[in-house]
Amino acid sequence: MSQKSSDQEGISNDSPQFTTSAIMLEVHPNRAELYEELHNRPYPLVQTPCCVTHIALFITPEQRQQEYQHILQLCLRFSINPPAENASCFYQNFGGFELRWEKHMEFSTYTFISFDLEDKDFVDTPYNGLALKYVPQDWLQNLTGKSMVAVHLAMVKGSEPLEQQYLDVAFEKMRISGSTVAKNKAEVYTSFRIHSDGFSRILIQDKSLNSYQAGRLMQRVLEIETYRIMALLSIPIARKLAPKVLAMEDQLATINKSIAAVDEGFDDNATLLEISGLAAKIEEYRSATNYRFGGTLAYYDIVNDRLTQLHETEISGVQTLKEFVDRRLGPGIKTCEAIKERMESLSLRIAQTSSMLRTSVELSIEAQNQALLSSMNHRSGLQLRLQQAVEGLSVAAISYYFMGLLSYIFDALTAQGIPVNKSTLLGASVPIVIAITWFSMKKLTRGLKHGQ
Repeated sequence: MSQKSSDQEGISNDSPQFTTSAIMLEVHPNRAELYEELHNRPYPLVQTPCCVTHIALFITPEQRQQEYQHILQLCLRFSINPPAENASCFYQNFGGFELRWEKHMEFSTYTFISFDLEDKDFVDTPYNGLALKYVPQDWLQNLTGKSMVAVHLAMVKGSEPLEQQYLDVAFEKMRISGSTVAKNKAEVYTSFRIHSDGFSRILIQDKSLNSYQAGRLMQRVLEIETYRIMALLSIPIARKLAPKVLAMEDQLATINKSIAAVDEGFDDNATLLEISGLAAKIEEYRSATNYRFGGTLAYYDIVNDRLTQLHETEISGVQTLKEFVDRRLGPGIKTCEAIKERMESLSLRIAQTSSMLRTSVELSIEAQNQALLSSMNHRSGLQLRLQQAVEGLSVAAISYYFMGLLSYIFDALTAQGIPVNKSTLLGASVPIVIAITWFSMKKLTRGLKHGQ
């Protein structure tokens, strides 16, 4: 379409666009990135035999720049183009070894693969760090982060059952788990333990895998080992929290019992403060562990997913990988889930208790207000009656003084020779004076009330 027509349709010239012979559409800025996201981190292509060393390092966000600079140093040393600074993965052949670096949310993995091997290397010393033979040792010693997982993996070719003597050498006579996987195309063995060299060990016997299947299998078993350990991170936290959560549950139960008993000495304010303290403490625990427990459950799901993808078949006399993980890791994960659920339930029950107590306090205050209003009404009635009595006495007193004034007036008239019957006039004036005084007092009282 022409530039003129695109302007008419309101398409910005600065926006990414794609065209066909029929249309021109504005492209979302993340379109290409989203398409590529599903193609990131492909499985390696692996030729058997090979030796692999896999390291997972726990790393903080503040160490990410240092980590990138360290990878950059390795690339400069081998004259290799480095990854982009914001890259989430980097796969490169360095000649004597292949490096696969992947960045995850809270850890990074380094996988070193060496193919320059002979079968005899695995017969004598299958786990002597052959994959790290050409990796600069000074660079390797200064990897950024704290080691969480370190594993040597050996992949050997063969269709005959592995001899027990070979397995004893490979795993230092430790008890192993293993199974036939990939529809009987391979066997996997591991001890799930740290060996004398500080590394755990995995052995894969390739019976009939192609390079893609071998790479996929290798990646899956390494992910099982990595995420298995990462999932265990929250178990010490759960064990530490368990007695604290139990104590808080007991404390809340005691508070609820006190509220239900409604003792005369029950202190609402003190109890509210105690509940507020409990609420603050449980929210502190939840906020401090929510991410860790959530990560544990996510890692455990990945472990189970990778185990399912192995399609394990039992080898006689050997425990499968899934059986081991379910038996050993499963209870720990359930403990973490239980602590997480108990804290959520405790937080909810604390809120309910607080609401119940506040309602009780509000009802108590309302009852006190009603009693106060009744008392005030009673006092107002007494004051009204007293006021009326005072007004009556005031009318009598004022009328008495008026009558005294009239007496003086009548005496003055008599002194002037005006014939006046003082007693008769005073007697007749009494009701008139009282009436005038009463109406005057009423008018004055109404005026004062309106003025207020």
